Amino acid sequence: MAEQTELGRLIDRRTTLIYRLDLISKGAQIAYDDGTPVDMASEKARLEDEVARLDRKILSLQPPAGQA
Repeated sequence: MAEQTELGRLIDRRTTLIYRLDLISKGAQIAYDDGTPVDMASEKARLEDEVARLDRKILSLQPPAGQA
């Protein structure tokens, strides 16, 4: 059951990152605690890389097709 818990956690994390990417595409701006604006192009690239990493991890944890 630990794998299912891990899989669920990764899927939830991916969903959150996709939501953040959607907000960025709609023009969201964020700042660090000290008020310095975050470079949104870099943040978008970082989130896209993380989603791709999660996609690979999620795929590796799912059972092979026909064995679910």
